Amino acid sequence: MPAVSSMIVPYATYLRVYEPLAAFPEPERAHWARYAARGGTLTAQDELRRSLADLLPTPPVPVPVHESGDAFVVEVDGVVCVCPWRTRLRGWLALEELVTQLPAPLLDAVLPPVVRGQAAADWERWRERNPDARPWIRSAIWQVPVRWFTLFSDEEREYEPAGDPSGEPVLRYRTPMVQARRRIARTLKALRDSEDSGPLTSGLVDVGKWLEEFHPRSLVELDYGGLVHAVSGAQLAEDHSAADVAAGIAALSSGDDEGASEAYARLVDRWRAVKGLQFAN
Repeated sequence: MPAVSSMIVPYATYLRVYEPLAAFPEPERAHWARYAARGGTLTAQDELRRSLADLLPTPPVPVPVHESGDAFVVEVDGVVCVCPWRTRLRGWLALEELVTQLPAPLLDAVLPPVVRGQAAADWERWRERNPDARPWIRSAIWQVPVRWFTLFSDEEREYEPAGDPSGEPVLRYRTPMVQARRRIARTLKALRDSEDSGPLTSGLVDVGKWLEEFHPRSLVELDYGGLVHAVSGAQLAEDHSAADVAAGIAALSSGDDEGASEAYARLVDRWRAVKGLQFAN
């Protein structure tokens, strides 16, 4: 088995918010300013490898004992923006989701009840002291949730194929916060006007409330992350899911039910094939 520090960790995707330094109070702002000045180049794979290292001891450590001081850093029009990892907070949130996703026997084998109980108690105490805390990063496994695509346009798509056998492909979208919020509002209006109050609507409301917590000059990023290692370069090159979602919403707004169905079918077919890889040998 390769060392945790060198292995590729699939297959998570990410929705991230990068906030300008001015959004952070002191002394946190000074910490991130120094961090950015050092030129940090850590990746999502680095973060996942560190998380996996915590699961190797016996008993495992499902949530880090200390909060991460790392972040992703980008520069937007000359303004430094950071996306704190907040690994400890996200660990607690992921643990809550895990309890609802795994059968009890499997969950007990992966994380014994005593370990989960201690993590839950720590989480409750921490939440009482930090009632307004929220993560800068959301993640999904083996998919990109449809609601995430509504935040972006196809013109904001960035695809970089692997340049050589050791290189890693990149597929992501980036948009200003103001655009992301406008697109959510337009999509919700289209869905409500069509009397569609299904999971997409409720999911968009949740994402919209989350985005409202951040500085209006933030950058929003959708990153295919480790999922690029699960599908072929040809599939990535042909993946224009944000365009399909936008076409479907536009058709829905104009009363073109057939056009909306066709766009939705393209999206479902593409992601059904990806999701199926989760259960492949």
